[in-house]
Parts: sequence; C-alpha cells; structure tokens
Amino acid sequence: MKTTALTLAVLLLAVRLVPAQTNAVSLADAKPLPTLDHLLQQVVARAVGQEDKNDNLFDMNYQYTRVRTWEYRNSAGELKSREEKRSVENKPLRMAARAARLAAGNLPASPAPPAPAGKDGPVSDTHSNIHGKALKVKDYSIPNLVKRFQFALVGREMLNGRPSLVVDFKPLRDDLPVNQFADKFINKAAGRVWIDEEDYAIAQAQLHLTQQVNVLGGIVGAIWKFTYQFTRVRTPEGYWFARSMDWHLEGREVVVNRIVDYHERKLDEQKIMATAAAR
Repeated sequence: MKTTALTLAVLLLAVRLVPAQTNAVSLADAKPLPTLDHLLQQVVARAVGQEDKNDNLFDMNYQYTRVRTWEYRNSAGELKSREEKRSVENKPLRMAARAARLAAGNLPASPAPPAPAGKDGPVSDTHSNIHGKALKVKDYSIPNLVKRFQFALVGREMLNGRPSLVVDFKPLRDDLPVNQFADKFINKAAGRVWIDEEDYAIAQAQLHLTQQVNVLGGIVGAIWKFTYQFTRVRTPEGYWFARSMDWHLEGREVVVNRIVDYHERKLDEQKIMATAAAR
C-alpha cells in the first residue's frame, strides 16, 4: 500500500487544505480540528517513513486469506467471464520455503525475469488484457501536483470506530499538461480520503474520473467511467492493512465495449504465532 498511501499523502502536502462545511452528523463535543501544518507534516511523515515498515510487520506477523475476483461484462451488463483467485498468505512460511529450495539447489538465486508484455491474447467478449497493472499511478513530484489539484478539509467522521479527518480533492482546471499516459488519469481524478486522526494513516479513499480518458486518441480504447476505492483497518498492535479494494471500469478496449470489475479482500487474519501453535 505504500505507493498508494505515499501518492495520496503527497497530494495533501502539495497545497494547504481549505476548510469547508461538512454534511456529516455534527459532533458537538468533538475536539477542534488539528492545524493544517500539523496534519500535513504527520501524514507525509508516516507515508514516507512508516508505510514500508507497517506493511512488512503485518505480513510477518499475520496470516490471511487473499481473495481476488475479476468480472467482465458486455456493454449490456451481461456477465461474460469471471475469474477468482484465492490464496493463503503467510510470508514467514513463504520465505522459509524459498530458502529451503535455494539451499537444495532447486531455485535460482535471482528471481525469474517477468514475462514479456506480448503474452496478451486477442481481445474478445470473454477475454480482456485489462488486469489492473496499467491503472497504477507512479509517484509525482510535489511541484507537479501543486499545479494539478484543489483540496478541501471537510471535517471529521467516525470510521470503523475511530475518528478520521476527511479531505476532498479535485482537478485544479481542465487544461492540465499531459506528459505521459498516467497524466490523463491524474488530471481527471477527484475523490475523498479519510485520514486516521491518531495514526495519520490513510484509512479509506474513494476516487473517480471526472471526464472520459482516451487511449491514443481513442483508437486503442477509451474509458468513460472509472471508480476506485479501498478501506484499511488497524490490528490491535497498530498495523494497518487493506481489508478491501475495488475498482470499476466502463469503456472500450479496441473494438469491444466492456465493463470490468475487480474486487480484492483480505480475510480471516490470524496471528502467525497462534496459527503455528495450533498445528
């Protein structure tokens, strides 16, 4: 989650937040909102200095079931293809197994190179080359982001029993520069993030496109609707992990109009020491 958390955190640092009215239920006894400078410093400090450590600590201390689902529909909404992958994730066991195979000479010291991009098959009603990787956005510099977004501090809400600070963002204007393909998405992204008030972790985010995005002028494809959201929860030790992640895409891939939905869940998390003791 570091890339997503860091990107969103840098967005917050890019400009000073603007206080705004909230439609949420008023908390009459709530403490005053923190100063903007304090909020920005804490969010960015965590994203830069703690997210990698947080992710590693969770993976080293917890076993969980990871469920990923892809659903492909035609323009009429009829389900044409569905794929589900389920795995039990236990990082210490995976590392031990790899070390054992390496010691036995059954595994190369370096990981195998990634498969070439040309492996994608022809696009059809039941096959798509949209897997989500192309939708990931690289980190952007602060000067770049300053020119792209307008932010508003909405207020405070309770999220999973914990107070969170709510921030909205939207494109600064319609004619932002495009220097790479990802700029097309960044320039038309808007949404809301929830920042945990105690840990300053990004606890939830909801993003959407404000305008259609064309691929190579619309020749290769076009995306006219895209939404993305994730929710993170906190373990008793203070480790944050993504409980759910979902995205929804409506567009055209070459000549095929399609709707793609992706869902990911981390379920049944258990302390690894407790899991080992039960065996």
